[in-house]
Amino acid sequence: MDFTAINTQIMKNTPIDYQIVTQKIKESGLASVGHASIREIKKLVDEIEKATGEKFIRMEMGVPGLPPAQIGVNAQIDALNKGVAAIYPNIQGLQVLKEEFSRFLKLFLDIEVNPEGCIPTVGSMQGGFAAFLCMSRTNRHQDSTLFIDPGFPVHKMQHKVLNLRYESFDVYNYRGKKLRGKLESYFKTGRFHTVLYSNPNNPSWICFTEEELQIIGELADKYKVAIVEDLAYFGMDFRKDYSQPGQPPYQPSVAKYSKNYILLVSSSKIFSYAGERIGMMAISNHLYNMSLPDLLRYYTTDNLGYSLIFETLYPLSSGTAHSAQYALTAVLKAANEGKFNFVEYVKDYGVKAKEMKKMFLENGFKIVYDTDIDQPIADGFYFTFSYPGYDAEHLLHELTYYGISAISLLITGSDRKEGIRACTSLVQHEQLPLLRERLARFHQDHPIAE
Repeated sequence: MDFTAINTQIMKNTPIDYQIVTQKIKESGLASVGHASIREIKKLVDEIEKATGEKFIRMEMGVPGLPPAQIGVNAQIDALNKGVAAIYPNIQGLQVLKEEFSRFLKLFLDIEVNPEGCIPTVGSMQGGFAAFLCMSRTNRHQDSTLFIDPGFPVHKMQHKVLNLRYESFDVYNYRGKKLRGKLESYFKTGRFHTVLYSNPNNPSWICFTEEELQIIGELADKYKVAIVEDLAYFGMDFRKDYSQPGQPPYQPSVAKYSKNYILLVSSSKIFSYAGERIGMMAISNHLYNMSLPDLLRYYTTDNLGYSLIFETLYPLSSGTAHSAQYALTAVLKAANEGKFNFVEYVKDYGVKAKEMKKMFLENGFKIVYDTDIDQPIADGFYFTFSYPGYDAEHLLHELTYYGISAISLLITGSDRKEGIRACTSLVQHEQLPLLRERLARFHQDHPIAE
């Protein structure tokens, strides 16, 4: 769609130079800003900032906006000084890391996963890639993944790269007890080997209740579907305090209700360690030890744990960066011993979300995913917004001229075609007055019809 002629007179007086923005959008080759990927929008905004000298309110990238956990940095430097950079890491991971992560799962989720099933990966994205690849080969009659959306767009990109089938549905209209019927309508077809969701959710920041997690767990076990639970934002539902090791409340997880799960835990957000590309994959004891004859079509063994580690992860990267494993070990050990409160460390995201949402609402915007069934959505890493009379494609395009960048929910599997995802992490507190000013200007230029 061509938006260059829309509100031309207004747009020529926008905070960011109209001609330059229009030129850079054209040069980007993007068919639509509203359908662009996260990285494509980042590249576009980088080019506009460079050309205009104006700083955007950057809300498109879900990257940490806090310094890395210093405990990890010190441990990594120490490991490098001892020469680990010259040594290939064990594909299964450092034993001490596996043990600390197993302990972390017990202390913060109250679940038991043997150290052998705790595997470091090159970010949790690699864990997901390997899990999808391996699980797609477990049963010749199960050929699809089910995404409980909205979700992280790159997981679908991984499926396209691997030429794997998937289906999805937006969960917002199927919360609570309604989730059972919707989920079972897919599972009973017998076509699904895996179901994936994130909790807290990227992009909507909804959080599943214990009832919903129980429904997912029970149905997955009934229909022999593996659950990949993405816990990239572990403990970041700040409405409850999940920070105390060995004490309830614990981070909610389907692991309480199923024996067939793979957990993906990223160090990027909770430990601000995104640059070293390290995460952890936890394979349930039951799943790790399963014998699945159909695996022999591709692997030398029918054991799922062995196939996933030695014949899927191994050819992908031959292990995870050695020194980063020492960093993560140190951070987990400090958290396990109560010496590092990683939840308190990231609470600033919630503080900013509360302030930012207030600004949006004061200037005519709406929060799209606004409740967890009967509770207001938490303040956290993400929130979603819309503006009356505009679809996401149109809104995101026009916001670019106001120096505000985000991503459209159109690329996340959401049914909310008017919605935009905002990430709080890179917005600095000193930028909040500028955000308020730009939102007010947008509202003034785009009066809402009565």
